Amino acid sequence: MANQLLMPKATAVWLVDNTAMTFDQIAFFCHLHPLEVKAIADGEAAQGIKGMDPIMTGQLTRDEIAKAEADPNHRPKLSEPKVRIPESKRRGPRYTPLSKRQDRPNAILWLVRNHPELKDAQISRLVGTTKSTIEQIRNRTHWNSTNLQPMDPVTLGLCSQIDLDLEVQRAARHLPPQQAGDETLLPASVTESMPVEDGGSAHKEEPELDAAAVFAKLSSLKSSTPSEDEE
Repeated sequence: MANQLLMPKATAVWLVDNTAMTFDQIAFFCHLHPLEVKAIADGEAAQGIKGMDPIMTGQLTRDEIAKAEADPNHRPKLSEPKVRIPESKRRGPRYTPLSKRQDRPNAILWLVRNHPELKDAQISRLVGTTKSTIEQIRNRTHWNSTNLQPMDPVTLGLCSQIDLDLEVQRAARHLPPQQAGDETLLPASVTESMPVEDGGSAHKEEPELDAAAVFAKLSSLKSSTPSEDEE
């Protein structure tokens, strides 16, 4: 692991207040910009930050400070740490407690049925299993296939809901766009322009009106009206 300076701004505050090093030297040592060091010296930056002595933390020696103060071109070097911090391990397969490993096949079956868009690698990350086990459960060739029951891995405690939602969103990005034929409802703009069909058979069976018969009946009524008034 590369040696890194602890709390660069706090160290810069201490060096500005307690040494005669130049802004460039402090900026080089603390991995800051010279203008940022100047702002610290002017009180415009790092307000409220307590200075940290790099000599006390073993990251800078007094001899190195003296060399830097005597020679403005000297670049102070970070001291070698007395204790080596081990490198962080790379993230491996998800660890599953022994008490919950027997529930992994049920969780895999639940994921395969409810989220078929998930890839084997995603399922493996969620429940901490192998691709061969996932394939056996998909093909119903697992040794305990007859007794498996789909169970939510979040409920079983094998993964969190956030992790599951994240993997589902990633898988959804690779799905093909929905085809027009898959739509179940037509939009309103289409249905409004469609012709209206006759509702029932009763309207079709009604006889057409005879115009001549209607006018003949009206004329007979008009002719009968004066005779009734005369009587």
